[in-house]
Amino acid sequence: QGYEGLVEGGDNIKQANWLSVSNIIQLGGTVIGSARCKAFTTRAGRLRAARNLVEHGITNLCVIGGDGSLTGADIFRSEWGGLLEELVQDGQISEEVAQENCRLNIVGLVGSIDNDFCGTDMTIGTDSALHRIMEVIDAITTTAQSHQRTFVLEVMGRHCGYLALVSGLASGADWLFIPESPPEDGWEDLMCERLGE
Repeated sequence: QGYEGLVEGGDNIKQANWLSVSNIIQLGGTVIGSARCKAFTTRAGRLRAARNLVEHGITNLCVIGGDGSLTGADIFRSEWGGLLEELVQDGQISEEVAQENCRLNIVGLVGSIDNDFCGTDMTIGTDSALHRIMEVIDAITTTAQSHQRTFVLEVMGRHCGYLALVSGLASGADWLFIPESPPEDGWEDLMCERLGE
C-alpha cells in the first residue's frame, strides 16, 4: 500500500518471489496496492517508516508514483541520517544497526496515467489507461451509431490532455477538449455545426 505499508509495517512488508508476480502482466492498476498516506507527510510517520525498514534490513527502495510519491522519497532520503540518529537516541535501534543501515538508496519511477512528466517517453500506467479507454470507446460506438446519438466520454488527466488527445485520435472523435487548449468563445455553435455535418 505504498508509504502506508511502509509506515504501518507488519504484514505490509513481505518478500516478493516469482509466484508473487506470476500472471499479473496483463492487469491494469497496481497489484501491490496504492494509498494516500498522511502519516508519511509528517516526520513522525517517516520515523516509523525508517524503523520498519531498518527492522527488515531494507536499504534500497524503488518508489513508483507521481509528484507526491517522488517528493516524499526525496524528503525521506534527505532525512535518513537524522531519522537513524533519532532512533538511536530513543533506544529503538543500536548504534551498530544504524551504521549497518546508514545509506538509503532510492530509485524513482514515474507512475502517472497522465503522462505528464518531462524526460519520459511514457509514464507507467499510461499505456494500460489508453487500452481501457479504447475498450470503452469500442463498446459504446456501436450503441451510439444504432441509436443515432452523440456520446460524451470523459477521461482522466487532470491538467494534462494526453489521454484525451491520443484516445480521441485513435477513435476518430468528432470533438475534443483538453486543458492545454481551452475552447474559445462560441465553441458551442462551432461544435454543433461540426456534429451536424
